[in-house]
Amino acid sequence: MVSQKHTERGLRPDLLTIPELEQSKAAVLNTLPSVHSRRSYTFAIDRFIAWYCSEPRLTFNRAVVVRYRSHLEGLSLSASTINSHLSAIRRLADESAESGWLTPELAIGIRRVQGVKGLGRRIGNWLSQRQAQELVNAASKTDLRGWRDGAIVGLLLGCGLRRSEVVGLTLEQLQMREGRWVIVDLIGKGRRLRTVPVPSWSKQLLDAWLSHSGVGEGRVFRRISKAGKRQEAGVTANVVWYAVKRCARQAGILNLAPHDLRRTCARLCHDCSGELEQIRFLLGHASVQTTERYIGSKQKLQDAVNDRFEISVASDTA
Repeated sequence: MVSQKHTERGLRPDLLTIPELEQSKAAVLNTLPSVHSRRSYTFAIDRFIAWYCSEPRLTFNRAVVVRYRSHLEGLSLSASTINSHLSAIRRLADESAESGWLTPELAIGIRRVQGVKGLGRRIGNWLSQRQAQELVNAASKTDLRGWRDGAIVGLLLGCGLRRSEVVGLTLEQLQMREGRWVIVDLIGKGRRLRTVPVPSWSKQLLDAWLSHSGVGEGRVFRRISKAGKRQEAGVTANVVWYAVKRCARQAGILNLAPHDLRRTCARLCHDCSGELEQIRFLLGHASVQTTERYIGSKQKLQDAVNDRFEISVASDTA
């Protein structure tokens, strides 16, 4: 059935204008409880609208979304990024249909556009063992900001924490369990709760920051004034971002983001024969497939896993 709004205006049911798309975008964002999700969906939808409006005809249907998927693939984006953009577009189509700008049939067609297979493909960026060591070495050990940057990098790299988890970390969450230091009751993405073991070298970097800063309770990481003095206010996600950027610049590493250190943690754990399921627990992933994408799993024919156990075969099998 053709939308009543489009029937009244005599327009095609797949022809949407900028105001209609913007209204649908606002409706999508209002359904998202997470600030991170709203930011991600805003970027994805704005990018689609810019591309959509650059086309000769303003149509919004399955064929156009398939073309846009091909456009994204041509930009060499990761599978997860492309699928995230497609998810935002599907929600945009749903809200457009709810508002009467789009017919339900067209919205269903758009929803059926399949994502890009990403299993076993590398997503994002990660560091080698040598680069990871150089990054840790690059943190200044002569001033308060440097000690803080080193501790932040230590937790991102050594514990695989997200930026938001570093920002919200409290001193009370650092506890001894089973003879080692861990971060307890860490609430991650999807409100999943986990306990994260802290490597000894990460704890050393953290202890150096705590010792020099005098932080004894509450938020672990605090802002630092231009004069180099510790403030009571906790850090923001942007502070964590720039801490990584400063260390990366000193180490000569380009285009490094905080989340790349989380991927590096997963990759280095796997390279050291860490079990996939244990890496999943460490990172707090809902599924092992997500962990596989983080480490860029691929089949190794020269070192096949089924060569590692031996079965004896009698010389005469007749």
